[in-house]
Amino acid sequence: MVGMTSIVAVSTCLPDTIPIAGFHRELGLTDVQLRRYQRFYGLSEVCRDPQADETRLLLRAVAELAELRGQEQRVRYVVQARTMPAPLPYPRTSLGPIQDELGLRHATGFVVSQHACASGMLAVDLAGTLLAADPDPDALALVLTGEKAGTSHNQSIPDVTVMGEGTAALLVSADRTGRNRMLGYAARTHSRFGDRFIMDDEAAADFQDRYGPGLCEVITAALEEAGCALDDLALVLPHNVNRLSWIGVCRTLGLPLDRVFLDLVPHTGHCFCADPFINLQHACEAGRLRPGDRYLMTSVGLGATFAAMVFEH
Repeated sequence: MVGMTSIVAVSTCLPDTIPIAGFHRELGLTDVQLRRYQRFYGLSEVCRDPQADETRLLLRAVAELAELRGQEQRVRYVVQARTMPAPLPYPRTSLGPIQDELGLRHATGFVVSQHACASGMLAVDLAGTLLAADPDPDALALVLTGEKAGTSHNQSIPDVTVMGEGTAALLVSADRTGRNRMLGYAARTHSRFGDRFIMDDEAAADFQDRYGPGLCEVITAALEEAGCALDDLALVLPHNVNRLSWIGVCRTLGLPLDRVFLDLVPHTGHCFCADPFINLQHACEAGRLRPGDRYLMTSVGLGATFAAMVFEH
């Protein structure tokens, strides 16, 4: 719920990186395509941990969430945001072992994946809406993002990016005084793409044409709802697909490229729903956000959903 939803804390797990040049054949990339990825897309390496399953990667992110310790009983909801549908049938969701290990079995747990890579923002907005209706003003939600790039179908998005396995955990509240208060949120789904992670050539070309205008549309809508202008933003925290796509979007918007936090693109790859939240933690650690700054998060999910959120730090 805009105006009441706040991110109280965020923590991340970034596995060790491996150069994409070491497995570009497995991704179906030729040497020419690899050089394009490196030179123009700004992709050099991705974070991967072949030994860790998805549950372990998510728990590592939560382990860094110091604000959760001692506050477990305040957590009413545990929401996992996924790009791909949950691989296990109900009730054998991936959340069960996580809630058991964290002592959160009392909380309501569920998975959202309807917005693909933009589902992380959907989860934050949904958590805020649920908490606003909770009679306990101190109630919290734990949102989990990031997943395994474990199959040939989700290792990469052809001619766009390579997928990484970074994860992020965040505590959400309905307290207006939270560290990062949501001011505006916009999401648009273009259903003609048919909710497909793998597109044929015609659909991929259509999506590429729609990508820039679709992203600019939700950025503008989120700013309007937040009551601020593009010039009011201290920083944009993007989805880390590639550098080239942001050059085009910034040119259309008239936004200086140096106000987009692209520091992690060469090193993490595109970490499914987790990118904006990973960027939030690292931007704060780098001193790129100060109290009172307004910033914008973005994400795009194949299928195709475009999303943007404005926050005040």
